[in-house]
Amino acid sequence: MLAELFAVMAPVLFGAGVGYGWVRAGQPYPVDFVTRLVFNVGTPALILAAVSGAEIDITSFGRTMLATALVLGTLGAATVLAALVLRRDWRVLLAPMMYPNTGNMGLPVVLYAFGEDGFAFGITVMITVTLFQFTLGTVLASRDNPVRALLRTPNVYAIAAVVALLATDTDLPRWLANTVELISGFTVPLMLITLGVSLAHIRATSLRSGVGFSLLRIPVAGVLAWGVGYALGLPPLAHSILILQMSMPVAVFNYLFAVRAEREPEYVASLVFVSTLLSLAYLPILLALLM
Repeated sequence: MLAELFAVMAPVLFGAGVGYGWVRAGQPYPVDFVTRLVFNVGTPALILAAVSGAEIDITSFGRTMLATALVLGTLGAATVLAALVLRRDWRVLLAPMMYPNTGNMGLPVVLYAFGEDGFAFGITVMITVTLFQFTLGTVLASRDNPVRALLRTPNVYAIAAVVALLATDTDLPRWLANTVELISGFTVPLMLITLGVSLAHIRATSLRSGVGFSLLRIPVAGVLAWGVGYALGLPPLAHSILILQMSMPVAVFNYLFAVRAEREPEYVASLVFVSTLLSLAYLPILLALLM
């Protein structure tokens, strides 16, 4: 079991370590370019390649999206209680509470722990989190029109294509399947490297607050994901991945939104940094229970 857990976590640690060490060595890394490339090209290709090529039906896909949305909504409501416990503005805690790192960290862990079929459910959870983050998150962090922002998001069109394929039980043409598989290949490695780069740039000034938040959020998110998945009757594989994805550390994007909104970005940085470090301790335990 320890060898299996190490086999899952080693690529994640090594990938993020490459990015972290690269920046610490003083080497340049175009974070903005890579982020745009991954989000606008790599992720849509990954969605098409992973979901269309996996053994997942439209019902399981829809129920997994619904379960994720219900967990996110409940976490959003629980933010008020968390704000009282931690004595912080609920608007500062809302995004870190709702949006775990289902992309840069969650997808690699899911892929190496559960394989290609599990990866499709991991993508489904990430899709739902991304939709919430870039609609509700945009509303709270800026004055941009959320509908316009959503229509400019390539992931939305990839999701629409996947839904159409699943609903009609249609396969991608071979030339397109080969193309998206090739392009999607760079996405997960770049996600991990960029995660390490982002952590190297973050300066966490309130580690104690980060620990308190993580100890509050992680069990709440895990229990909610278990309860919602059980109530909706998710397939066992989808249920396990929902729990795992919702238990991921705070997403780096939350720090970027906090900077844009000017809502205590240094505090949010500490939540990202500390929760990511703690995940190295609790994720192997969670994986041992779920695998």
